[in-house]
Amino acid sequence: MDSQGNGGKRGPRRARGRPRGWEDKTAQNTIKSLDRAMEVFEYLSAAQGRSLTALASETRQAPATVYRILVTLEGRGLVEFDAEDQTWHIGPRAYVIGARFLRRTSLVDRARPYLRRLMEDTGETANLGIEQEGAVLFLSQVETHASIRAFFPPGTLSPMHSSGIGKVLLAQMDDARLGRFLAATRLEVFTDHTITDREALRADLRKVRARGFSIDNEEKNAGMRCIAAPVFDLNGEAIAGISVSGPTSRVSMAEVDRLSRPVIAAARDLTHAIGGIMREV
Repeated sequence: MDSQGNGGKRGPRRARGRPRGWEDKTAQNTIKSLDRAMEVFEYLSAAQGRSLTALASETRQAPATVYRILVTLEGRGLVEFDAEDQTWHIGPRAYVIGARFLRRTSLVDRARPYLRRLMEDTGETANLGIEQEGAVLFLSQVETHASIRAFFPPGTLSPMHSSGIGKVLLAQMDDARLGRFLAATRLEVFTDHTITDREALRADLRKVRARGFSIDNEEKNAGMRCIAAPVFDLNGEAIAGISVSGPTSRVSMAEVDRLSRPVIAAARDLTHAIGGIMREV
């Protein structure tokens, strides 16, 4: 019998750094004040340039509470105050922390040489993005040397239905998941080319899946066009998209076929680099 008196049989060992009750996510194990602070911080990250009054109203918290949160976050460099406009913004420390996350993400590290090669092969800006809570989150970019260029810095969020990467990821969803997305998402209009009819979007996504790449045909920004292809993981699930984007004067519809080939090749090569499996059309 061992020192615990259980006949040598030990219970499951807790992972280091995890206290008892790790799986208990009920209110007793959360810090309400911290939760409120994170709500304000996350809201401000998506809605830059807000006054104290607006933040309090939009997050439904007392102005005094929001002010204390902001001052605390300001002390850590996570937010900053524009005295001239009397508005609050995300601070530089937030970028530093986000960059540390990106360094941890092997997908970003693995993608860099393929993004660079794609930019060199096409002469256009190359992008890497993933789906994040119903939107495209851009993780990495290699900019073209041309004077007129697309710019999606890491951390930028873009609607799925009007983004090349977004549409290529939507095209890989099964019918049930796509149906849930369409039911929960307002298809906002950005240009005359934005697809806002759900059946028209479904039809476009079927074409995307069949040919292996998507086209953002001025659907988010007038005068800009994007071509994207999916990246798959070891289970054959689409986990990211690679794209090139540029002005319609260079990325013309006549050039789409030529430009799509290096995009598909870059997505395929990154899939193989992370041990993924290409999904059959």
